[in-house]
Amino acid sequence: MLRDITIGQYYPANSIIHKLDPRVKLAGALVYIISLFTFRGWAGFLLVTVFLTAAIRLSAVPFSYMVKGLRAIVILLVITAAFNLFLTPGKEVLLHVWIFTVTMEGVKNAAFMLVRLIYLIVGTSIMTLTTTPNHLTDGLEKALSPLSAVHVPVHAVAMMMSIALRFIPILIEETDIIMKAQMARGADFENGNLIKRAKNMVPLLVPLFVSAFRRADDLAMAMEARCYVGGKGRTKMKPLRYAARDRLAYLILLSYLTGIILLRIFV
Repeated sequence: MLRDITIGQYYPANSIIHKLDPRVKLAGALVYIISLFTFRGWAGFLLVTVFLTAAIRLSAVPFSYMVKGLRAIVILLVITAAFNLFLTPGKEVLLHVWIFTVTMEGVKNAAFMLVRLIYLIVGTSIMTLTTTPNHLTDGLEKALSPLSAVHVPVHAVAMMMSIALRFIPILIEETDIIMKAQMARGADFENGNLIKRAKNMVPLLVPLFVSAFRRADDLAMAMEARCYVGGKGRTKMKPLRYAARDRLAYLILLSYLTGIILLRIFV
């Protein structure tokens, strides 16, 4: 299960998406998220599907690798679908058992919400899989740089995000090691009721938190020892500059968002 988590991991490849400016990918992720909760009906669903399929093909990241990240949120998907299925009122009742009522509107809402969540995970993972944490940090800092005029610590925010992304695969690997060590000592993380399984997680969470705090303290000491100071005045080894492909990508994103809005209004 832990190996299925792809958040924060980078997949090296030589694709058009990899070569795009990180600011374009950040804007693309934002536009994509907005479109997911804007589209309505099968026409909008078809447009989102075409856009996502094209992005996956252009990223050169195997589709199976992206779908692997869905295994970690299967429970969340099931709970979300169940809530929409049984708690959505409607006129056309399909099934009524005890206090649960399934309507046609509930089936539609559950299907669309399930599709939205799956598309959300797969689509946003393209940004992290095709962008290194350093480039993602530089892009976020550059995109939010106007906020520094109102004394927002843009560099600090970007640095915290970069460190958090770097720690995700490290903590996943650390969790896997601790879990195997505890299982070798007789710990059982899979059997028993919910309360028992929660209690069995204590031998896993305590050393994981201790290890995370130790790594954070070591990182802080290393940055202080190197006299690291962020913010204004720092230069970039590879400054971000827009290319022709980035401007074309912005035009495609604008056209895509316009199409989603028009479909919602007129269809």
